[in-house]
Amino acid sequence: MRIKDIPQEERPKEKLMYAGAESLSTSELLALIIRTGNSNKSAVQLAEDVLAYSAKELGSLREADVQELTEIDGIGSTKACSIVASLELARRLLGRESDESRISMKNPESVANLLMEDMRELKQEHLVALLLNAKCEIESRITVSIGELTSTVVHPREVFRPAIRKGAAGIILAHNHPSGDPTPSQDDIQSTKRIMEVSKLVGIRLLDHLIIGDGRYISLRNEGYME
Repeated sequence: MRIKDIPQEERPKEKLMYAGAESLSTSELLALIIRTGNSNKSAVQLAEDVLAYSAKELGSLREADVQELTEIDGIGSTKACSIVASLELARRLLGRESDESRISMKNPESVANLLMEDMRELKQEHLVALLLNAKCEIESRITVSIGELTSTVVHPREVFRPAIRKGAAGIILAHNHPSGDPTPSQDDIQSTKRIMEVSKLVGIRLLDHLIIGDGRYISLRNEGYME
C-alpha cells in the first residue's frame, strides 16, 4: 500500500500536523525520515522492515550503520544516511551520558523501573539484555529474542554474541510475561541456569534475570534461582 492510498487523516505527516509527534507510532516516525517508499512498499512498510531487521540482527536501531541498513531491501544509501544522521542528532541532543547509564544496575528495583513501562504491555515475550561496563553502568540495551506468547526460546550464544562484540563486563537479562504474572516457569529457571553456565565460560557475569509482569517483577537472583 502506498502512502497516498492511506486515508489522509491516517498518513504520518498529516497525523503529526494535527495530533502531534506523540500520536505517531515508531514506524510512522521513521517513515517521515525515510520520506518515500518504492514500487512495492510504502515508506511506513519500509520503516517496519527496518525496525524488524534492526531488532533481529542488530539488537537495536541505535546500533545501525549505513552499510548494515543498505542490506535491507528498499533502503538505499540516501535513506540509510538519513536514518543514521537522525540517530546521531538525537544522541547529540540528548547528550552522551544517558539517564540509563546513571542508574545503579546492582539494584533490581532500579532495573525493573527502567524496563517496566516498555515491557509490561507487550503482547509477545521479549528477552532484553542490558550490557554493562565494569562499573555496572549500561553500555547498551539489546533485544535478544521475540518469542511466542507462551515462551521465549533463546540460545546462550544469542545472549553473549553482542556482549562479547561490545566488550561487556556483565549482563542483566529481563523478559516479560504477557499474562502480567511474573512468576517464573520451569523453562525460565532452566534457561537461566544454562546461560549462567555459559557466562562462566566466556567470563561475562550474568548479574540477574528479571521477569516483568504488569506492574510487578521478580528477580531470579533475589529468589535464589541463581545461586
